[in-house]
Amino acid sequence: MKTQQENIFSSKTLTYFLQLAETMSYTQAAQILGITQPALTQQIKKLERTVGAPLFYSVGKKLHLSDAGYTMLDATHQIYETLNKAADEIQQSTSATQGTINIGILASIEDQVFTDFAIKYYEKNNGIKLSTHMLTRKEIWERLENNTIDLAVMYLPDESIKNWKPYETKKIITEDLIFLHNNERLEKRKRVRFKDTLNNKWVTYPPQYYLNDTIREAYKNAMVDHPNSVAHFATPEQLFEFAKRTGSYTALPMSFVTAKNHGEMGMALFEPEIKFDLAFVFRRGKDQIPRINSFLKTFDSYLAKKDYVSRLKESL
Repeated sequence: MKTQQENIFSSKTLTYFLQLAETMSYTQAAQILGITQPALTQQIKKLERTVGAPLFYSVGKKLHLSDAGYTMLDATHQIYETLNKAADEIQQSTSATQGTINIGILASIEDQVFTDFAIKYYEKNNGIKLSTHMLTRKEIWERLENNTIDLAVMYLPDESIKNWKPYETKKIITEDLIFLHNNERLEKRKRVRFKDTLNNKWVTYPPQYYLNDTIREAYKNAMVDHPNSVAHFATPEQLFEFAKRTGSYTALPMSFVTAKNHGEMGMALFEPEIKFDLAFVFRRGKDQIPRINSFLKTFDSYLAKKDYVSRLKESL
């Protein structure tokens, strides 16, 4: 027979509780968990009976955490943090030449440099299994938090990560966002004001993508309308080709534009400039695990021999 502690701290129970606390919707949480809503409700009520207090309450149709719910949420995060720390400490004693490295790459990043590096890394370190995943920002954050990826490759700063305390970053390159066009009036401009880019249709990254949010925020801060997008694509290659063939405007990272654009489209920096970093993100201390430490150092050496933009030019 299960003890009270086993009822509270079973992996399934905590997973259900965390998912409901995140979505604040029984319907949405059940869909994400792949179970029925009554099954989720039953598990939450069982947890509430075990702890002796309601964890959620409703006001109208809106769900809220109770005081007991906040206490349970804090305790659950501490449990996962302790388990993740223990896993990292165990991994730190493992070999630098054996094991798996899980890498999450933001889906909107041109990944060819990382693919080329992975091939060369495997050729010299075939005891290491690299597992790479193209992910949304939300997926990257969730997997970092759950310790199911070791390294994330993403753009920064990123406001979607609320708590940076458990994480470290390692910059790969600082990027400028470049405005691309086929407008003869703008051809000689090295810089372009936001208001001068609104006389044509745009093609942009999908809503909620980092660079889409970055563009909208920059235009908002300049107190001008944001661009009118007629199409969305997830990768810079797709955006570049659509803009080039349709005459649309777009904006892409400087590294990609430098590598890809051979006079096919006009280009200019924004005024004011839009800058961001491409960086590795990982849990604090993760870089002390031998195989991850080796991977990051080898990547540094890879770019020291030939910089990121030059590598990208070779691959595109």
